[in-house]
Amino acid sequence: MTALNDLKIIDFSRFLPGAYPSWIAADMGAEVIRIEHPRELAKQQAMFGDHAEGNRDRARPTYHRNKRSLLINPGSPAARPVLEKLLASADVLIEDYRPGTMETMGYGAERMQALNPSLIYLSVSFAGQTGPLAAQAGHDPLALSLAGALSRLNGLPTPSLPGLQVADVLAGAHATIALLLALQARERTGRGQHVDVAMTDAAMPLLLVGMGRTDDLSRLPPLGQWHPKGGVWLCADGGFICTTDMEPAYWARFCAAMGRPDYTALQHDKARHPAMQADLAALFRTRPRDEWAALLATAGCQAMPVLSPDEALAHPQNRARHMVQDVPLPEGGDPVRQLGLPFVFSETKPVDPVPAGAPGADNAAILAELGFNPAELEAAGAFSAERSATQ
Repeated sequence: MTALNDLKIIDFSRFLPGAYPSWIAADMGAEVIRIEHPRELAKQQAMFGDHAEGNRDRARPTYHRNKRSLLINPGSPAARPVLEKLLASADVLIEDYRPGTMETMGYGAERMQALNPSLIYLSVSFAGQTGPLAAQAGHDPLALSLAGALSRLNGLPTPSLPGLQVADVLAGAHATIALLLALQARERTGRGQHVDVAMTDAAMPLLLVGMGRTDDLSRLPPLGQWHPKGGVWLCADGGFICTTDMEPAYWARFCAAMGRPDYTALQHDKARHPAMQADLAALFRTRPRDEWAALLATAGCQAMPVLSPDEALAHPQNRARHMVQDVPLPEGGDPVRQLGLPFVFSETKPVDPVPAGAPGADNAAILAELGFNPAELEAAGAFSAERSATQ
């Protein structure tokens, strides 16, 4: 028995913020059917390049596993009976189009909830369904920009593009929370509802700590690469180590381990910080990263080598937590590396991971379950990438 094995989700999403909640749900046993729009697939190929490795490229993303694929054009009138039959018995619809697009295709929240009053309709968009920027298109860095987070994310006076999808993951995680809350509300009321998640909203909790410290956020300048609360240090071998010895006891241990016990009393002496930083930076450049990591760990400090992604995927701690999984491909060959779920239950286990197959790999089975003839649908244009009057 899994946590969500009775849940049925129809997922129209194309990008990580929308795919994230359906990934979590699928791993916990929900039936998830991805609605893969042939024209959207072509757009993504144009954005991200050809899939040189074919099925392996499809299988690699963690957030598409354990989902079935229905390749169909939602904007085609011929597809509507298929999708409406799916949605009439679904628990959740997830979509990540700009506001108004689903309505144009015929699958807006109001219409779908009239079809299925218990349906939870989860919209994940750049700036949400309301407000002056509701129609704005944008990706992760723009969401961080509007949320006031990009200006501080790298800790430097000049902002830069992040190297990871911060707002995407935050939006996906908040969408997952919102979905589970909506399911709990439905248990009490019997009714579904429209859940509106904006990437920009989801990024704003990054400001929580700063807002809790002052009414004037301009008084919180970027911290740079070092502060007595923590630092990122270049080591002799070109590697980096990160320290976060902000509590007084840890700061004292750090100063002693670095051979600078006199710095213990200077943690809040801002006038001395530049000279302390220069001295500590010179010290860190005298030994390789892993030697510093071992020394500081022995001293009971808060320190960690700054790992590359490959190093992180191989680290014993991450492997012990099953955060890295080597997932076999159904057709054989080398397994693909995927991430595990970022939480552990003592009793309720996730399903075994099954990588995503080719687009439309489940068309025949899904259409047979619904009672539709694939040849007739193809002749009517249900699988075509061509734009129709409703798109």
